[in-house]
Amino acid sequence: MSADFLPRPSAESAPDAVDATASGAEPAEPRSLATPAQAEAAAAALAPRLFAQAAATDEVGAFPTQEFGWLRAAGLLTAALPPALGGAGLHEPAATLPLLRTLQHIGRGNLAVGRVFEGHVNALMLIQQLGTPAQAARYAADAHAGRLFGVWNTEVPADGVRLEALPNGCYRLHGAKTFASGAGHLARPLITGALPEGQGWQLFVLPADKQAPALDRSFWRPLGMRATASFRADLTGLKIGPDDLIGPPDAYYRQPAFSGGAIRFAAVQLGGAEAVFEETRAFLRGLGRIDDPYQRQRLGEMAISLESGLQWVRGAAEHAARPGATEAAEATVSYANMMRTAIETICLDMLRLAERCVGARGLLEPQPFERLHRDLTHYLRQPAPDGALADVGRFVLEGKNFVS
Repeated sequence: MSADFLPRPSAESAPDAVDATASGAEPAEPRSLATPAQAEAAAAALAPRLFAQAAATDEVGAFPTQEFGWLRAAGLLTAALPPALGGAGLHEPAATLPLLRTLQHIGRGNLAVGRVFEGHVNALMLIQQLGTPAQAARYAADAHAGRLFGVWNTEVPADGVRLEALPNGCYRLHGAKTFASGAGHLARPLITGALPEGQGWQLFVLPADKQAPALDRSFWRPLGMRATASFRADLTGLKIGPDDLIGPPDAYYRQPAFSGGAIRFAAVQLGGAEAVFEETRAFLRGLGRIDDPYQRQRLGEMAISLESGLQWVRGAAEHAARPGATEAAEATVSYANMMRTAIETICLDMLRLAERCVGARGLLEPQPFERLHRDLTHYLRQPAPDGALADVGRFVLEGKNFVS
């Protein structure tokens, strides 16, 4: 059986830098992670503590501030930076597997934390890919200082973000973003906006700690993922300068990075499914139901589903890391769409089987199943699932292959 089924480190066995934050006190310096393997191990060690704390932050409009203090102490907020900028190198294609495993571990601990952390990682990777060396260094320093990043792209077309040109390469902003995860807590959200006169879409960093958008908290009344603070953020009247622009117009939408990035949120989702599996197993053991043949059958199905998900993570990582992945953008995107679709099915199957295993008793607090069900169900509603699957069908019907 996969090593991923082995017992996890307990909260007490987490790294010293993480333990130092348990009382709320930050260490003088975050832990230094030098390799992707160290980042993965730090995430695995932190997951039990995140899980133990998850119920306390499961409130609409809340944000896991303490948990992100733990991530910073563990060195994970800078793990996606290159070693030359003090990171662990998770941004490299060759490190895709430890990157996905890191995200999976954080999702196993708390899906709300995983959602915001994945956005933070995504933003840092985009800056490395599209920004200038000076921007990469400047924003790396911000990450080391504990500032949170994210990506805000979703909007209502009639009310979307637009850039109004001003002198000296500056812009005034108009419009709003919806599902702006971490709003009010991210210091450096990356945001897309429409340039004047149809010049395309521009990615930019908003210094939100200096220019705070107007937040509509009433927008966020979700089924799950309550603690992500995914409010509506109105940027109207704020200004940005030329140094805030990341990459040329439309660079954010280049393939395969844009759609291929789906493998990261799918890894977080699989972490949630893994938590469902682990808690179901513990619940049945606690009730002494390990000899029930029907429970054994359901746990067997869940184990197969989880192992399938782990194999998809490995396959996605190998595909993204192989030479020529960028050049074969269409194959990379189609494989990512296949992986995210498979993970969604696995997660839904895991929830269905867990419900039957634990019954009505297991869906009562303080058991975690009700929260896990809400969070995972909500997080699975990523954009265009039908289109992603149809893209896979088109790709294979045209006789194309995923491996050159």
